[in-house]
Amino acid sequence: MAIKRRTRRQKPASERKKEGESGRFYYKGSRLKPLQAFCQVARLGSVSRAAEALFLSQPAVSLQLKALESHYGVPLLERVGRRLSLTREGQALYDLARPLVEGFDGLDEAFRGSQSGLDGGELHIAAGSSTLLHMLPEPLAAFRTLRPDVRLHLHSVTGQAGLAKLRADEVDFAVGAMWEVPNDIDYAPLQRFDAMLITAPTHPLAKKSAIKLEDLSPHGLILPPKQLSTWRMVTTAFEQRRVPYQVAIEVGGWEVIKQYVAQGLGIAIVSALCLTDADKARLVARPLREYFPSRTYGVLVRKGK
Repeated sequence: MAIKRRTRRQKPASERKKEGESGRFYYKGSRLKPLQAFCQVARLGSVSRAAEALFLSQPAVSLQLKALESHYGVPLLERVGRRLSLTREGQALYDLARPLVEGFDGLDEAFRGSQSGLDGGELHIAAGSSTLLHMLPEPLAAFRTLRPDVRLHLHSVTGQAGLAKLRADEVDFAVGAMWEVPNDIDYAPLQRFDAMLITAPTHPLAKKSAIKLEDLSPHGLILPPKQLSTWRMVTTAFEQRRVPYQVAIEVGGWEVIKQYVAQGLGIAIVSALCLTDADKARLVARPLREYFPSRTYGVLVRKGK
């Protein structure tokens, strides 16, 4: 992620004073992203862990932190041992910024907020099939109890299709995971899920106590289509560490992937979101946090809506 530098003409002192009084701060057109990065670093104590949580590069997070410190003119973080800790000024900013960047506390609150102005109308929600199947039933049931007069339209979409529907005003909001939030979208994180290696119980990897990325190389992967973010996440992990991999099957849908893995057709990396108690009898699941980032799911709305 790069910062574009523009050469500006020197402005009169009166104009410069006016700008200083306004206190306006922009980083790539958004004041929210640097604050998101700052709050994640404050919470996790590490630029690398914050970058993983936000699905950004470490240099991008570092630039955002420097932009904040430059804007406020004070150090916000200091290193204490191996951990980054808040300075006194950083703690003050964190206390103010945290409610803004955390947004909704949960899906139930997001649904309640969406009731405003519905008045017996319709509510359109875009989400992936796994989100619709495993994450939304409980909050949707709660919403139906509160507002039985509202008809729900659930749009099962993948990848960028949800964003496209949101921008086209075809849905009121979307629920899903984001690698990086576009400037025209507001995003409220809700739940975080680990990436899990799944195998059949009879698979050789199911019996290993500790699994390294290299252990996956001899075995065929079952991956979603290339245009989806999961494909990029999995293949990038192998390529960055120069570990060979092989794709045995490319198919859409976590439920299909789980079924194929259970039948011994390959192994897969899936979100813990799609794993249920019923899967324990037919699949062995292992977290691989060292190699694959967890994914944060949240609510997306168009800014200004």
